[in-house]
Amino acid sequence: MASMGLSIEEQKAVEQFRKEVVDPSQTKLVILDFWAEWCGPCKALTPVLEKVAAEYADKGVILAKINVDEQKFIASQFQVQSIPTVYAMFQGQPVADLTSARTESQLKQALDQILQQVPVQAGAADDQQQGQQAPDIDQLVGMGEQVLADGDAERAASVFVQLAQMAPDKPEVQSGLIRALVAAGQTEAAQQAYDALPQEMKDDALVQQAHSALELSGTQVDTGELDALRKAAAERPADTEAQIAFAEAAFAAGERDEAAEVLLRAIQGGGAEGNAGAKEKLLKMFEAVGMEDPWVSAQRRKLSLILFG
Repeated sequence: MASMGLSIEEQKAVEQFRKEVVDPSQTKLVILDFWAEWCGPCKALTPVLEKVAAEYADKGVILAKINVDEQKFIASQFQVQSIPTVYAMFQGQPVADLTSARTESQLKQALDQILQQVPVQAGAADDQQQGQQAPDIDQLVGMGEQVLADGDAERAASVFVQLAQMAPDKPEVQSGLIRALVAAGQTEAAQQAYDALPQEMKDDALVQQAHSALELSGTQVDTGELDALRKAAAERPADTEAQIAFAEAAFAAGERDEAAEVLLRAIQGGGAEGNAGAKEKLLKMFEAVGMEDPWVSAQRRKLSLILFG
């Protein structure tokens, strides 16, 4: 967290954060808890965090707390949208989002998994980082993807922003970042992230998948416009353009089942030209979601039945 260009208060906040979180995290796993006095769920979670941190102290785990009202700048750097928000920090970077671990057993299970993946030292923090490995980026990408799959796009975007600072040259990181920003509705930021990539990165299959998601997000409309497109598609079933226009808008609105249904129907009932257009759009959606996704697999089976009986 750079301090150039910051106010004196912000520089103090950064220095305090460095002493309390970043420096200890060079050898320890720091549970970083964002909380506030007025937050009821935070007060319920605090005893759980304190108890587990105490029990895991000999394994190299410590607890640090950030009051979002008193340390707004630090909270903003982590893009904290709601509290409690809890991260696991190692070597100055978040390596896991622990927010969903609200019970003692859930938190212990999460910590056990992390401690198997990062070289935390159980001894004193004075034995600093000679020969330490960096956290396994692939594991961290998997964590970010899981947060995204769970539907928390804002938090996934925050995770991938941090990962992009750690490993900017990894296509899976840039792909995750772009798709998370798209899912969070931050299409302008997603476009900027894509535009900033070198051409060889843009040619990567994972980044192309993210770009497909970005392109399809450009057809976002409000509820009234979506209803109008749905009505037009229903009234003109032979109009392939009307079917595609509604499918694009439905997909961008998160109604991907309905989008696929409309396109599959157009493929089944349209002529050669209509089939080609609807099929091309459906395949673009498959690419955006990811060919290994269960939803895509199900839709591809439906498409195969239409095309090959």
